[in-house]
Amino acid sequence: MISDNRTIFAPASALGRAGVAVFRISGVDARQAILQLCEPCDMPLPRSAVLREIKSPTTNEPVDRALVLYFAAPHSFTGEDVVEFHTHGGRAVTNAVIECLQALPNFRMAEAGEFTRRAFENGKMDLTEAEAIADLVHAETEAQRKQALRQLSGALGKVYEDWRLRLSRSLAYMEAAIDFADEELPHDMLEKQSVVLRELRKEIVRHLDDGHRGERLRDGFSIAILGAPNAGKSSLLNVLAKRDAAIVSPTAGTTRDIIEVHLDIQGYPVILADTAGLRISEDDIENEGIRRARARAAQADLKILVLDATAPEGGEATAPLLDENSIIVINKIDIGKEKKQGVPSPLSISARTGFGIDGLIQRLGQEIEKRFADTGAAPLTRARHRTALQNCVEHLDRALSAVIADLRAEDVRLAMRALGHITGRVDVEDLLDIIFRDFCIGK
Repeated sequence: MISDNRTIFAPASALGRAGVAVFRISGVDARQAILQLCEPCDMPLPRSAVLREIKSPTTNEPVDRALVLYFAAPHSFTGEDVVEFHTHGGRAVTNAVIECLQALPNFRMAEAGEFTRRAFENGKMDLTEAEAIADLVHAETEAQRKQALRQLSGALGKVYEDWRLRLSRSLAYMEAAIDFADEELPHDMLEKQSVVLRELRKEIVRHLDDGHRGERLRDGFSIAILGAPNAGKSSLLNVLAKRDAAIVSPTAGTTRDIIEVHLDIQGYPVILADTAGLRISEDDIENEGIRRARARAAQADLKILVLDATAPEGGEATAPLLDENSIIVINKIDIGKEKKQGVPSPLSISARTGFGIDGLIQRLGQEIEKRFADTGAAPLTRARHRTALQNCVEHLDRALSAVIADLRAEDVRLAMRALGHITGRVDVEDLLDIIFRDFCIGK
């Protein structure tokens, strides 16, 4: 990612035909966008919207009439001077405004995530809040929106910063014991710090032991549809997806590879996978599909085991997959007779007529909600947070087992550094490009 002191600009709204297009400008020369492109050219009051005509700096011809706003540093999103143009949203207008801004000295188009990166570098937010902005932009379901908004409010960063400050205080006592070993210090001072470290370690371990709830909500809850050939798995996928995502055929073994669709079930993001039919086969390609189906079953958060009401014997290959993370459905109830088939609490459905589908969706929502139950604590949302916390716990373990005071203090210092990597309180230059590369232009 480019990092310099030039003024950056970008459309902050999606490109294409729209009623309004928003352009964001940030940097030391942001005011020049108003002074050189607008008529009249006097600066508006900060945080006040004014109607101005935008003119080309090269031809002086009118480009559009726009609402113009000015946010003076440091009271802006990035902490720099920020200007916004709210123009009409036609493609020709958008292209013309971009050309006008590109013609100004010391101006350049922003890269993805660069506005948010400048906000972080100027102390307007920590890294967990910056990541929450990306999650909020990409949120597709209500649950994802709520989680991202909670993190954006600083809930997660406050937890990590509190832990870091507690370690910092504990380290100060340890270093005092080392530096003033000849002084009369409280005899139990170091033991008290061991109590602090043990309690903090327990809190971090509890935070890690969350079943990857936040990451699963951010990335999508995985559900696999499994069953014998021709049990109606692909038909069920199509009904739940409300489109023909998978080929449906009376020929057994049609599905060879995994077919995924992304759904919103009662506000939760779901990745639903149709898999190859489970049976004994001599076909190498089909066997590979079956192997992949079993592998997806092992990775899935929840399994839908589909049994055929017209062929009860088809459940033999599916039965070994039955566990507490399974929902059993008996399909083709419109043409077959419902039987328990030796399984507990089955749901009767017909993927062809739609019978029982609403009940299945409701059951799926209940199972997903149960796994995402709000514990009151801000959840982990990214793998890098988890890795840093695991490193922190390892350093605390070494600190608690160290018999040399200097070594204990060094491991506490490293534990603090691991926490600082999450929020950006230490040097994290090597992480920034990775974190901001998935942002959209204009954020």
